[in-house]
Amino acid sequence: MATGNVAYPTITIDLILDRLTTKDVLKAVLHSILFHRLFGTVKPQTFEVLDVTMPGVSDAGMEQLVNEKVDGLWKGIENGAHKRGQIRVTFSEKRPKKSWFQVYMGEEDVPWEQWVINAELRQPKADSDRQAFNARLADTLTQALHTMLTHTSSERGRAVVPLITNASGISPFPIDITVTVGGVEVG
Repeated sequence: MATGNVAYPTITIDLILDRLTTKDVLKAVLHSILFHRLFGTVKPQTFEVLDVTMPGVSDAGMEQLVNEKVDGLWKGIENGAHKRGQIRVTFSEKRPKKSWFQVYMGEEDVPWEQWVINAELRQPKADSDRQAFNARLADTLTQALHTMLTHTSSERGRAVVPLITNASGISPFPIDITVTVGGVEVG
């Protein structure tokens, strides 16, 4: 799961999407990740995508953030030569930052978990291919949900969550969502 010298888990979800479902699928997947990793008071909602019901977060700020990131990826893929993009959701905790001589230098965000959504845009060649394409995508979404549930409820998935010392707001931890298309950050 973890890659390189990264000390925190990285969970990867690979999606092959088409023009009709890209935005809905990405919004549902992002919302589902946030639903499983926000520890404040979360008002739930659901997303129905290709007959797969996915949990989400009913919060204006989170919805705006998700929409901005999905739109950024969509515009990058739609307007560019690259038909692949990536959305990274990084959960961090605030820790005191110290200098060489143990002098307190403010706070820094230290990641404890990252989710990587790899999205590739493809078009079914004919209408007859669409059913098979949609069925594969529905299976992928079901598997992604299973991955989320398995990871967040596992011993390791629970162990990486830092102590919650600030109970205000929807998330006690900083969340960073970055979008890249063709290796370039967008949005």
